[in-house]
Amino acid sequence: MKQTQRLDKILAHMGIGTRSELKRLTKSGSIFVNGVKVKDSGIQVNPDKDQIMVNGETVVYREFVYLMMNKPQGVVSATEDNRDRTVVDLLDDAYTPFEVFPVGRLDKDTEGLLLLTNDGKLAHNLLSPRKHVSKTYFAKVEWEVEEADREAFAQGVTLDDGYETLPGILNILNVGNKSAGEPSEIELTIMEGKFHQVKRMFQAVGKQVVYLKRISMGPLKLDENLRLGQSRELSEDELLALRNAHETMDSEN
Repeated sequence: MKQTQRLDKILAHMGIGTRSELKRLTKSGSIFVNGVKVKDSGIQVNPDKDQIMVNGETVVYREFVYLMMNKPQGVVSATEDNRDRTVVDLLDDAYTPFEVFPVGRLDKDTEGLLLLTNDGKLAHNLLSPRKHVSKTYFAKVEWEVEEADREAFAQGVTLDDGYETLPGILNILNVGNKSAGEPSEIELTIMEGKFHQVKRMFQAVGKQVVYLKRISMGPLKLDENLRLGQSRELSEDELLALRNAHETMDSEN
């Protein structure tokens, strides 16, 4: 980010108002920079050094936001959709000016951890195939998931289009019982994100996923206190862990 920017651009980015609204605030004497009343909302300021006040309140500028969502079923991982609600529709209006987008996607019927941000560089690093960022899912699978399935996943399986997956780590939490109508419960960690990959990996071994939830992405773990549809900003530690993870991957590649 360059050191100085137009004041009206900064304030619009922070959701204070449109440029026309900011002109009216300026005209009414409601905007101050470093204690001086602003006469032109188009002046250049340094948001990291200059004190900006609007209606007596200090504006704390930030360029990027990072949100963790517990995505519910029935919502699509997109910024807009003509038919369905999107994950962006679930966010508080305060985040609208930041124009956040989902980092990757979860299927419409998949729940769990979804990262949303407007930091394109971080998103690219987390999604880059060569970075191999791990993703762990909890799933219910019809019916019995067996040791043979774990061994197959550890070698990588061939999907319906002929693609051979990277090895995955399958942890069988509970072996299902077909006669009792009980699905298996598993956790699966994969290092890539092909379309419907978890479901297609189980299809490759003759099984069907009936429930799917992502519980982690790299070092970021789903906050179980978040109800479905809720989101919160990442903590400094969580954000630092994400950044360190892809920097470590860069040094290894």
